[in-house]
Amino acid sequence: MAALLFILDALLTLVVVAFLLRLLMPIVRADFRNPIGQAVLQLTNPLVMPLRRLLPPAGRIDVASAAALLVVQLAKTAALRLVSGAGLPLLPLAGGALRDLASTVLQFYFVVVLVYALLSWVAPGNHGPGPQLLGRLCEPLLAPLRRIVPPIGGLDLSALFVLIGLQALQILLH
Repeated sequence: MAALLFILDALLTLVVVAFLLRLLMPIVRADFRNPIGQAVLQLTNPLVMPLRRLLPPAGRIDVASAAALLVVQLAKTAALRLVSGAGLPLLPLAGGALRDLASTVLQFYFVVVLVYALLSWVAPGNHGPGPQLLGRLCEPLLAPLRRIVPPIGGLDLSALFVLIGLQALQILLH
């Protein structure tokens, strides 16, 4: 049963991450005209487009994408609770879904910043769609820290401090 829950959780988390990307990409002005952006649009459009008729964007924030993200996270939490036999009481379900979403966002950014930092060492100057998207997602977190903590001996340690901060937030969440 634990293996089934793990597989279901992993697959549903990938769906939640797709909707998270749908919300974040316009905010960080990432390009949807690359293969990653096209995949995100194709996966999320069936839920986001009908919601967009009811919920118009508010500036750079796509309210329909945010609502879709919440719906998908709530469905994920409900599915996992049903499979594990925990039941579906409404208040714990909503609270659990919000906590799980916060945890997913922190884990997502931890992985994104880590991969971005590793790519900067292994393949600096790579301008493919993946590194470009990673840069767009990471720079809003890294740039303010770079102003506070300058490079030490030519090493930019801002990613390290962001990773430590994300882990601390993850610990506080649990």
